[in-house]
Amino acid sequence: MESQAEKEIPESKSLEKHQTSIDLNGDKEVDDNPIEEVRLTVPITDDPSLPSLTFRTWVLGITSCCLLAFVNQFFSYRQNALSVGSISAQILVLPVGQLMAATLPSKKIEVPFTKWSFSMNPGPFNLKEHVLITIFASCGSSNVYAVGIITIVKAFYIRSLHPVAAMLLVQTTQLLGYGWAGLFRKYLVDSPYMWWPANLVQVSLFRALHENEKRIRGGLTRLQFFLIVFISSFAYYIVPGYLFPSLSALSFICLIWKDSITAQKLGSGLGGLGIGSFGLDWSTVAGFLGSPLATPFFVIANILVGFFLFLYVLIPIAYWSNAYDAERFPLFSAHTFDSTGKIYNITRILNDKAFDLNIDAYDNYSKLYLSVMFAFTYGLCFAYLMASISHVALFDGK
Repeated sequence: MESQAEKEIPESKSLEKHQTSIDLNGDKEVDDNPIEEVRLTVPITDDPSLPSLTFRTWVLGITSCCLLAFVNQFFSYRQNALSVGSISAQILVLPVGQLMAATLPSKKIEVPFTKWSFSMNPGPFNLKEHVLITIFASCGSSNVYAVGIITIVKAFYIRSLHPVAAMLLVQTTQLLGYGWAGLFRKYLVDSPYMWWPANLVQVSLFRALHENEKRIRGGLTRLQFFLIVFISSFAYYIVPGYLFPSLSALSFICLIWKDSITAQKLGSGLGGLGIGSFGLDWSTVAGFLGSPLATPFFVIANILVGFFLFLYVLIPIAYWSNAYDAERFPLFSAHTFDSTGKIYNITRILNDKAFDLNIDAYDNYSKLYLSVMFAFTYGLCFAYLMASISHVALFDGK
């Protein structure tokens, strides 16, 4: 029989397809999310009495967003780019928030000429504040793609954009991204089938840091497990990251055949195929994926198969068959080259005043050549844009 609560739900408010519904069995809510991992990780309870948009949220959120944006942009110029995720901010802001809750005054502050008021310390630092601060941090944890345009103009064309133009370029591209995300919110956010595995890690960490959990006999609580992993990770990384940096990447083929160019092409992890190489630096190990611990196995397997076919089948065939004179240039390089194998002199083919291509100068100088891996990487960048459309059409086109 239907419960009274179910009868009172009007049909006009029935939930749309692909949206999570809450079945009511009496007065008890039932978690009916179709993804088992989500059901086991994300609680459906809420405490509406907890304040969220507090003074601490705005201060720590904006600060963490700015710091992560700077740090990630700074480290993106490394040969092996290092990324600092929002989980770092999630861990660090907890003691800071608790310190602010213990020291800041709780007296209300009136905003002049308005009816608004706020308190610098509305109570204990709570879960909702922590989540919002982490969302702030995640907005600054990824690199701004348009900065690459500014960097290229500065580094390769020896020119600089006006600060206002550069800012408008960055803001426009970023807001376009947020706009597209908003337009597709129904499919990317509201749909329970569109789950994001990396976010489940953060949810588990939130619960470990804020919930009082009873330890099962012979087992560990979430917080205890987190502390063990945290200390172990620090103890592991301090060796290749600080005490012995040369362990970050080792190539036995290059060490054995030091004078062989072919061996360097095969074994080098920096400018070759990396056969027989391995790394102990976590940023090297997980650089292709970010965090393999938070990624489903089928995704890792899919990436590894594609990586193997691309790097160890397609690239060697194209290079050693000398496609487009590939052997005249390095196997892997981000530089551009002229027909003699030297770095391409961009200034020779540009009009200084108009800053556009001089066709006659280009014809008299040389074609522009890329390393074989760089050329295929560019091709894949265009291919995966179309692949995303094909994926949606094939798997969700009904």
